[in-house]
Amino acid sequence: MLYYLLYPLRNMISGFNVFRYITFRSAWAALTALIISFIFGPWLIERMRRIKLGQYIREEGPKSHQQKAGTPTMGGILINVAIIIPTILWADILNPYIWIILFVTFAYGVIGFVDDYRKLIKKKNEGLTAREKFSMQIGVALAAGLAIAYLPSIHNNSSTVLTFPFFKMLHLNLGFLYIPFIIVVLVGASNGVNLTDGLDGLAIGSTLIVAVTYTILTYAAGNFRVADYLRIAWVPQAAELAVFCGAMVGASLGFLWFNAHPAEIFMGDVGSLALGGAIGCLAVMIKQEILLGLVGGLFVLEGMSVVLQVASFKLTGRRIFKMSPLHHHFELSGWRETKVVVRFWIIAIIFALISLSTLKLR
Repeated sequence: MLYYLLYPLRNMISGFNVFRYITFRSAWAALTALIISFIFGPWLIERMRRIKLGQYIREEGPKSHQQKAGTPTMGGILINVAIIIPTILWADILNPYIWIILFVTFAYGVIGFVDDYRKLIKKKNEGLTAREKFSMQIGVALAAGLAIAYLPSIHNNSSTVLTFPFFKMLHLNLGFLYIPFIIVVLVGASNGVNLTDGLDGLAIGSTLIVAVTYTILTYAAGNFRVADYLRIAWVPQAAELAVFCGAMVGASLGFLWFNAHPAEIFMGDVGSLALGGAIGCLAVMIKQEILLGLVGGLFVLEGMSVVLQVASFKLTGRRIFKMSPLHHHFELSGWRETKVVVRFWIIAIIFALISLSTLKLR
């Protein structure tokens, strides 16, 4: 919005020429998101406490978590607001990719909101049923996939071909299976972040690392010279997504301020589902779908730990981990919560660095 309001004035005030630069607008989107978080964060926490919207803690989890019962939740509302408003302010609002990513973020946030609200009303860890939640997630992912594949403004930029990290000549054309693949990516990413959200600062800190990584990747994918130099897919107009990523970085930093141990507020599904869906959508739009498995490697590990745990118990009657998702296993193994969180952040950073290295190691 500010791009169209202020950039045309560059002939009268030369300083407004900076609005043409995506790097400038991405940085200010991050700062705006951070300011929004700091201003409205305390108000939201107090509001949630006043109306007694506190987190229910399941009894089968680590006993140390019981003291967190009643901590305000649904802080993801703040995350969503701190992402959406700066993006609208600083991004090119005529860019179709911006509206698709905002749609996915908002829609998955609404799904999470309904899930959280039901849990709070019932005073139990029971929100939407698995069928209801997955049906809604699939519906949003299908709409996003069809928009990416068939909207006239971006149709010529879309491709059903997958590229693979480290392998320059390896490609796979999914054809008509590409839309179902997009659904798997978005739903998987959304639930991966959701499963990681179990310790103070873990999910939002990991998301911060992923958001920084995607700020770099989106800018590279949308810049012809950079994309050509790195031999990665060039996606015209996709560089504008760096502004959205900048807002995600600022929103993550701002929420981490309140969510760091001991957390003053939890993000809830309204935050985790929205963040995961956005991450998955970013990967699809810049044609780095497979690389998402590395960028969000920590989320993959958390998700796979649940899948393996359930499969092992059903097939053999035995559990692989003391408890899943994976972070709870290490808690029950004697690690303090803060140690688990910081070490998992380190793992997320390692995955991010490996992901960025694939831009040249091909």
